[in-house]
Amino acid sequence: MLLTDLFKQGEFVITSEVGPPKGCSLETLLDRADKYLRCVHAINVTDCQASVMKLGSLATCKALLDNGHTPVLQLTCRDRNRIALQSDLLSAAYFGINNVLLLTGDHTTLGDAPNSKPVYDLDSVSLLKAASMLESGSDLDGNKLTGSAPKFAKGAVVSPCSDSVNAQLHKMDAKVRAGAEFFQTQTVYDPERFISFISRAKSFGVPVMLGIVILKSARMAEFMNKNIAGVSIPQFIIDELAADPERAKSGETGVEIAARVIKECRPYCQGLHIMPLGLEDKVPQLLECL
Repeated sequence: MLLTDLFKQGEFVITSEVGPPKGCSLETLLDRADKYLRCVHAINVTDCQASVMKLGSLATCKALLDNGHTPVLQLTCRDRNRIALQSDLLSAAYFGINNVLLLTGDHTTLGDAPNSKPVYDLDSVSLLKAASMLESGSDLDGNKLTGSAPKFAKGAVVSPCSDSVNAQLHKMDAKVRAGAEFFQTQTVYDPERFISFISRAKSFGVPVMLGIVILKSARMAEFMNKNIAGVSIPQFIIDELAADPERAKSGETGVEIAARVIKECRPYCQGLHIMPLGLEDKVPQLLECL
């Protein structure tokens, strides 16, 4: 199932995500996906998120696919050159994993192996172009593929609440020109800024999925404000999380906050991407609130 087909059918597309473990066992991840994420259209699999070495996104996507889920392969430019990136895209297509989210990736200095060398042979725009060229039957350097060409639903990311909105719109334009067919946003907690951004971005004619993280504590919110580009969490939300730390830790407060934001933003977007960060059990509850 291609997410782009769902958008064309007018479906409000809902995805969630999982992070592979730092090891070879997928039993817990698959169990939680089966219990809590059957309510979404597809499940993103992060690619060594925050530059922390973990089990690969492609292997985890294949396990989810075999378990009856629709996976979205996240692929970053940080760790691979153009040969490996295109090879992974072809491998995904061979397995029947056709939904992809193509990203530049966090720098290696942010993760648990800060001395590792980043690659960045391509960036997210040129990776989108590479995927588009594979679909046309050749690689990024114009060499012809053998057999049938792959078909992807090509996703990209954008940060509506960035301090540099014009830069985000410029990059969004470049990604659309390179082949992006839908966007997932960085997490949003300021509906007014999101709606203002969408009023300018809608001219691109590409579906935008609102991104939301289920917050677990005031400290988490403060960390995100300080360390994650494009995230802006208002002080009143931080205060709400701080008012009852135990309730926040359980995810209850975060679900309420997320539901409020989603309800305000839903008329202006074509889908929703939920980042539970370990609170997969709260995803069905959040969707029931909408």
